[in-house]
Amino acid sequence: MKSSATSATRRRCSRPELRQVHPLGKSPVISDGDLTLAESGAIVEYLADTYGAGRLAPAHRTPERLRYSYWMHFAEGTAMPPLLLKLIFDRIEKAPAPFFVRPIARAIANRAKSSFVQPNIDRNLDFMEAELGKREWFVGNTFTAADVQMSFPLEGAAARGGLDARRPGLMAFLERIHARPAYARALAKGGPYALVR
Repeated sequence: MKSSATSATRRRCSRPELRQVHPLGKSPVISDGDLTLAESGAIVEYLADTYGAGRLAPAHRTPERLRYSYWMHFAEGTAMPPLLLKLIFDRIEKAPAPFFVRPIARAIANRAKSSFVQPNIDRNLDFMEAELGKREWFVGNTFTAADVQMSFPLEGAAARGGLDARRPGLMAFLERIHARPAYARALAKGGPYALVR
């Protein structure tokens, strides 16, 4: 899929400007002709179906399409929530607070992370590692839009969720994503990004 093949543009604006595009005022959001679409999973599916020329999504009514749908939803429905919770609790631990509140807030944040958040992240990472042990990409041995969708939670896990060399399949997946010419073109067009740590 080439960006020149679509008039879809990702809007990078402040919230008031985004609210003019979509009522929620959130990113990502794309406009393609008269269509405005939010939610990264829906955006990725739309772009793959509309501009992927059959290369980025398996055929409907196949086992591969079911796997594709699974990973498209897993990315934000299962993988991202504990990573977001970790980010929130990390910030609570480091946030300025009155001296008498600080130890309590830090203790609660640490307990939540150690008893619930990190175990969920680890379980998700172990599951994804095992799945990638069966195939090169999440759906099969061919790159699909589901891999695009899965790349963000894995980038987040590598930045702040404990993903490292102990899970070589996931690290190799990120290396394959980073080596793709389309990834380099996206960074060249949109600029480098840094996940909040």
